[in-house]
Amino acid sequence: MRIGVPKEIKDKEQRVALTPAGVAEFVKHGHEVYVEKSAGNGSSFTDEEYEEQGATLLDSAKEVWEKAEMIIKVKEPLESEYQYFRDGLIIFTYLHLAAEPKLTKALMDSNTVAIAYETVELANRSLPLLTPMSEVAGRMALQEGCTFLEKNYGGKGLLLDGVPGVAPAHVVIIGAGVAGSGALKRAVGAGARVTILDVDVPRLKYLSEIYTGRVETVYSNSYNLNEAIKTADLVISTVLIPGEKAPKLVTEDMVKAMPDGGVIVDVAIDQGGTVDTITAPTSHTDPVFEKHGILHYAVPNIPGAVPKTSTLALTNVTLRYAITLANKGWKQAIQDDPALAKGVNVVNGKVTYLGVAKALDLPYTELEEAIQ
Repeated sequence: MRIGVPKEIKDKEQRVALTPAGVAEFVKHGHEVYVEKSAGNGSSFTDEEYEEQGATLLDSAKEVWEKAEMIIKVKEPLESEYQYFRDGLIIFTYLHLAAEPKLTKALMDSNTVAIAYETVELANRSLPLLTPMSEVAGRMALQEGCTFLEKNYGGKGLLLDGVPGVAPAHVVIIGAGVAGSGALKRAVGAGARVTILDVDVPRLKYLSEIYTGRVETVYSNSYNLNEAIKTADLVISTVLIPGEKAPKLVTEDMVKAMPDGGVIVDVAIDQGGTVDTITAPTSHTDPVFEKHGILHYAVPNIPGAVPKTSTLALTNVTLRYAITLANKGWKQAIQDDPALAKGVNVVNGKVTYLGVAKALDLPYTELEEAIQ
């Protein structure tokens, strides 16, 4: 199979979907790999390293898209890339289609085979291709939140852990999954006062035992959330429903109740976001906006800020699935692997992931029916 790796074009997205080591694996299995020049520079991989492992370097994204039978990316295609979609082309990347109606329509209209990293799901309901980036995003959310709490960036001028005689900042984390746990680990380690909310009581019990009194665990409902946010300096929202639009949990009234100069980081913005006062994503170039005296951070590609770490963590888990798709062809690969089959979001012009269909009010087609 001919594999294409275009350079990412989302704002300050410096990850790359395939490392030189990954190229070597594809070549070993008899596949051809086409990489756009400088695609790996942001992650510290040179064109020469790709060539040494057998990749063919191409000057433009257009050439890569046109030569490839399967495109491997990191982030969802942007509108300028829709022109390259075509019947039978496989795109394997993060798609987050529940928040992307235009992209979904373009994939349907072109009969492109769209396989999303974020909905590949194992039998135990874990998301192996989303987990490493959720880990990075959760940790980065705390880091970015601390930055914007600084007065120079518009925050209230708080040091997260305070100093002797001065109380630490109050961090409220919504969601105790992978991203929430990543934020929690850093917040506790930094010495903040931390409250974490979730509806999974056994998970809260586990975290309470692990952190032995250093964390306030609270069952998540609108009343408890409102009470926690009233004293929050930094709110990190991480709630995810696989493949579906994120639920709106933080209301405008809750935001108004926060003390001025606070910060909200919405890690779920790539699935539509969980905060009522955030109506569109921000970017690494312009990461925050102020509303009701609160700084809102809603960057959808947070891990792109640490591309070396993120690229290695991502490709560690995606490569195996990409090799399988190339070796077997996508139809056989998804028949042999139910987890990978869950990743198919659009095929033959039909939406085959229920959460996406519900979010965009589109007809849903069972995968088996769609590929007949």
